[in-house]
Amino acid sequence: MKKIVLFLMLSISLAAQRVEFVKLDQNIKDKRGLAKSLTLIDNRTDKTIGTIANKKETAEIKFEDENLEKHFGNWFLNDNKKTGNTDFIIMLEKIKIYDEQNENKDYPFAKLKLKISSFIKRNDRYYFIGRFDNVIVSNPKLTPHPQRFLASQISDIITEFIKLSYSNTTLGILVPENEINNYNAYLDKNYKAFNNPELKDGVYTDFKSFSNQEPNAEYSVKKNKKGRVTNLMHNGIDSSYSEMYCYVDGGKAYKLTPVGFDEMKKDNKGFYIYTSRVNLFTSAKTSGIMIGAILGGIPGALIGAAIESGANPPNGAIHGIGYRSSQESNVYIDSLTGAYVFTK
Repeated sequence: MKKIVLFLMLSISLAAQRVEFVKLDQNIKDKRGLAKSLTLIDNRTDKTIGTIANKKETAEIKFEDENLEKHFGNWFLNDNKKTGNTDFIIMLEKIKIYDEQNENKDYPFAKLKLKISSFIKRNDRYYFIGRFDNVIVSNPKLTPHPQRFLASQISDIITEFIKLSYSNTTLGILVPENEINNYNAYLDKNYKAFNNPELKDGVYTDFKSFSNQEPNAEYSVKKNKKGRVTNLMHNGIDSSYSEMYCYVDGGKAYKLTPVGFDEMKKDNKGFYIYTSRVNLFTSAKTSGIMIGAILGGIPGALIGAAIESGANPPNGAIHGIGYRSSQESNVYIDSLTGAYVFTK
């Protein structure tokens, strides 16, 4: 009798587990016809994506075709019958799906951590284009099947990231082939804002100028009697906040958000602001992804919780994917793109 009960319990347990596949089959045609090839470098230290629970069901998330290097090559050729002269490299650095319980919550949230970057390769030299590095949150109380939602987000983000990489410019700084697996540390040597002992006061109109510590002399900020910034001035005339990436006053940097200016503090990981998605997101998309033609530090560029739209809203809000969580944490500023990088 005990054997029968044990068998039934095991059968129920197995029946409650299933696999949710990530399908990389959307169109990745290079409309400009510049791409010659698309090569994947899978640098994940752990190839398993993860398992999350949904009510009484546990689902493991896997790629439908786990031979990713071969799949990416075939995927590109299937959608690009006419090719150009440029070799594109996609580096997959991390994909993890997991359950994590936020503070002051009595149930876990399903989350996706995804980090992916892109390069152009020429004569054994790599040129950085951009990257997506973020955590996407799914609230199981609002999303009936979080495993499906997050699996679909992996497919959507990778697809759109590849298509954006075709059309965006590089930083113009080469990475030698023997440094490609250490590209971040190699490129961060040029990050003057982080490496210099002091920040230059002034207004920075994009992340690139902030990174290079080149404030725009045509802009200034106006303060009230309490010392709060009330206006952005361009050659003495009121201007839209959307023209400003951040400003530095007294050696401290401040970033505009929908709830006001937040100080950009610094630790050994980089610059960050302490905030939440609900404070930054102008809207949260439950499917798909907001796309703009911005990668690699173009003015106003933010590849944050989503890839932001080209025009920054005047209050510094960004479009986002997933649940607008109120969880506060250090939200980092990507050292190469100026993007918001959520960690929780």
